[in-house]
Amino acid sequence: MPKGIVRLNRLSLLAAASLTCLAGAASAREVAQMMERAPQALTSSFDIYIPLQNHAALEKLEVAQHTPGNALYHKWLTPKEFEARFAPDAATIDSIRKELRQKGLEITETHTHSIRVSGTVSAIEHAFSTQLSRARFASGKEVLAAGRAMTMTPKLAAVHAVVPEFSGVIHMQSFAHRSANDKPLNRYGGAGPYWFTDLKQAYQWPSYKLLTGKGVTIGILMEAGYSKADTDAYFAHEKLATPKITEININGAPPYDKKNPFNSAETQLDIQQSGGMAPDAHIIHYNIADLYDATILGALTTIIQGSSTVDGNVADVVSMSFGGPELFYTRAYNGGVDYTGFLTIYDDMFAQGNVQGISFVASSGDGGAKPLPAVACFDAKAKPNCGKWQFSVESPASSPHVTGVGGTNLTTTEPTSKTDLNSAYVSESAYGDPLASDIFYGTPAKGAEWGSGGGKSIVYPEPSFQALVDTGSTTRAVPDVSLHMGGCPQGAKTPCPAVDSSVAVGIDGSFYGFIGTSASAPDFAGLTALKIQRLGTRLGNQNFEIYALAAAQAAGGGLKVFRPAIPGNNGYGTRPGYDFVLGNGTLRATSFLLAPMMAKAGIPQTPSNP
Repeated sequence: MPKGIVRLNRLSLLAAASLTCLAGAASAREVAQMMERAPQALTSSFDIYIPLQNHAALEKLEVAQHTPGNALYHKWLTPKEFEARFAPDAATIDSIRKELRQKGLEITETHTHSIRVSGTVSAIEHAFSTQLSRARFASGKEVLAAGRAMTMTPKLAAVHAVVPEFSGVIHMQSFAHRSANDKPLNRYGGAGPYWFTDLKQAYQWPSYKLLTGKGVTIGILMEAGYSKADTDAYFAHEKLATPKITEININGAPPYDKKNPFNSAETQLDIQQSGGMAPDAHIIHYNIADLYDATILGALTTIIQGSSTVDGNVADVVSMSFGGPELFYTRAYNGGVDYTGFLTIYDDMFAQGNVQGISFVASSGDGGAKPLPAVACFDAKAKPNCGKWQFSVESPASSPHVTGVGGTNLTTTEPTSKTDLNSAYVSESAYGDPLASDIFYGTPAKGAEWGSGGGKSIVYPEPSFQALVDTGSTTRAVPDVSLHMGGCPQGAKTPCPAVDSSVAVGIDGSFYGFIGTSASAPDFAGLTALKIQRLGTRLGNQNFEIYALAAAQAAGGGLKVFRPAIPGNNGYGTRPGYDFVLGNGTLRATSFLLAPMMAKAGIPQTPSNP
């Protein structure tokens, strides 16, 4: 394993892009290719998701749990307590059971948000007035997909149930991208990306001697297994022991693939960044086979409730470096089928986790405020003038029960010698990089940009905590906070600005520069772990405190937690206070921990910042 960073020139970087699906359209939205009609006698098991009941009571409880002085403050529910209060009642499930049984389908399991159903293809088609075919994604994954919109049975329609299993569409993608321009002004001068120790010094992380995340569990939800050898080498580079890492392969997800190591780049990045920021935390990688909505929702069920083989409600904070534009779930992008009901279920799951004390963190996206080409651009015969890029925020960061994390380009001090590791904060910027092509979806659309995702939700109303600041929106605004993400992806119009930076990631026996809110989200998850350790309690929905701190800072009487008004533009411009590029701004970590005078992480590879 090389001791230093691998310095790849522009040509070799472009050649290496073919090694990884994380740098381009292969990781983006996919529509499964329909094949033959599914055999009528084939038996299939699938989940039907049902929105929670008593939403008003749930919202009231969540506010109470996050209001200091309230008798319920930080009094978290257990999964069974939550189910008893907010899951569909037994009478509703029994009526659905009878209706489905009459149509030849049987409920085999019940969960807080879903029922597991089994039956033949013939019975499913009859029950939902559809036709199922075998279908295959580009990855090789095979599913049964509905050839026309499924019609819910009367009992299921009455409770607004949805069935993600047969959509045949992968709406989500991971956000890690290879850098084409590793030029932050840190220990490597103009040639190397940041390590976690550099970022800890720049963002005023607490001293390693004081807080390390000990006793806290960080969950990483991501497809593709992790490499122990590469992770060990990554932490050894900074002379730090590898954190405790447990990998749980959910529903048969395959482990690390040595033949395709770059498939695990996002997983490696998430584990290494969160572990670097909280090196004594226990990291659980919830390994899933893909980013199909049915797969993700099944994994979230395991995380918050558990399964027959995996304990639930174990992770204190869960990091998700993936997402899909809300607009992608609308009828226009799905042949007239409305999938926005899936987003309701995601939000319900995150709400359950929050009142159990779990904090959810998600990348706000890397396509700026306009991450999605026009519908016409997805046509096989589309031309470069197929339409304008569309404004949209990305789920799951857009859920009010998730902290959406945007990002900047960070500049730290220039080294004065080969042994100078000083990475003190100098400045940040958040200008997007124009792209030469559509690196996100592979369409011929022109005008794509790289930058911090943000904007206004078309699904979720304004949450109560955002009323504390002027977001400029009457609906949920994204992001909430920001940290370093970097810029100049492969596919950018070069040369990129010299301030465009990246983070080091250990993959395939070497180190590479990667960029994206994929880095800022696990960084914030690591900071959350430190806060949980310091306060001795789970935190639930951190957005309540984030916006309270922002409001107090704006009023001039609070801690200086956020660096607002960082120059930048993602389709929206930055401004004093909240904006759609960086949310409330980047963080001074010790102030976010409510301990501004706490000793801070110093120069990398010293006792306060090993």
